[in-house]
Amino acid sequence: MLSGLHVPLVTPFDADGAVDLAALERLAEEVLGDGADGLVALATTAEASALDERERDAVLAVCARVAADRGAPLMVGAGTNDTRTTIARHEALAEVEGVTASLAVVPYYVRPSEAAIVEHFQAVAARSPVPIVVYNIPYRTGRGLGAAALLELAGTDGIVGLKQAVNALDADTLQLLACAPAEFAVLCGDDAFILPLLLMGARGAIAASAHLCTERFAALIAAAAEGRLDEAREHAEALLQLVLALFAEPSPAVLKAMLHEAGRIATPAMRMPLQAASPEGLERARRSAPSRWSAPDPARAR
Repeated sequence: MLSGLHVPLVTPFDADGAVDLAALERLAEEVLGDGADGLVALATTAEASALDERERDAVLAVCARVAADRGAPLMVGAGTNDTRTTIARHEALAEVEGVTASLAVVPYYVRPSEAAIVEHFQAVAARSPVPIVVYNIPYRTGRGLGAAALLELAGTDGIVGLKQAVNALDADTLQLLACAPAEFAVLCGDDAFILPLLLMGARGAIAASAHLCTERFAALIAAAAEGRLDEAREHAEALLQLVLALFAEPSPAVLKAMLHEAGRIATPAMRMPLQAASPEGLERARRSAPSRWSAPDPARAR
C-alpha cells in the first residue's frame, strides 16, 4: 500500500466558484490510468482548509469511488492543529469505504513541543480506524520533527509511514531511513528530492507535480526501485525544472494553471486568500515541462 507514486489531488472549481466534482473524477481517473499507484484526498494541494464540510465530504466521496473502482489505495488528509478535532476526523473515516490510510499533518500554528507532537499522534493512532501516515512539513507548520521523535512514532502501533517534506536530504531523514522498522514507509513529500530519498531507502512519493507527466514520475520511481540508476537520474533531471516552476508560487496555483491550459480543469481558480498563478509563473512552467520521454537538457539540469 505505502509504496510507489501517490498523487494528492487538487480541487477544481468551476466558473461559479463551486467544486467541480466531474473534473475531479476525471483527474483521479487520469493519474491512475497514467501510472500513479494511489490517490490522496483533502491534502494541502486540495486547498482542504478552504472547503466546507459538505464540500469535503463530496470530494472524499468522489476520490473513494475512483480508488475503489481502480483497486487503488486512498489516503485522506485528516490532520488539524487540535487533537480532539483530528481524532474526530479520523473516526469519521470509518464511514468511508476504501480509505486505506490517513495523512495527518504535524499540528500547525500552535507550535507544540516535539514531545507534545509525539503524544498528539499517539493519541490519534489509538482512536483511528485506519493506519496513519504522519506529515512532517516544518515550513508550513512552524514545527518539525527530528530523528528521535520520528523513530518513536515509527514504533507506535497504528502509525505506518511518514510523508517527509523538509526541503532537504538532512541528517534526521537519513537517520530515520537507517533506523526505522522495516515495515515503516518513508514517502518523499518534496518533489525535487524524490530520487535522493528513494536511493537512501524511501518507498515512494506523494507528489503534487505528478498531476503532470504522471507516466514519467512513475517511471522515475520504478527505475530507482529496480536499480536502473542512470534511467532514474535521467527522469529526475528532466522533471526538475518543471517541479521548481510549479512551486515557485504558492501551491497549487501554477499546477492549476497548467491543468487549465491543458483543458483538464475548467478554471485555474484558487480560493482566497490564495491567488491564481501569475502569467510569468505559468510561462515558466510551460517552458519547463519536458516532452514525454525526452532526455534532459544538460545545460538546464547541471
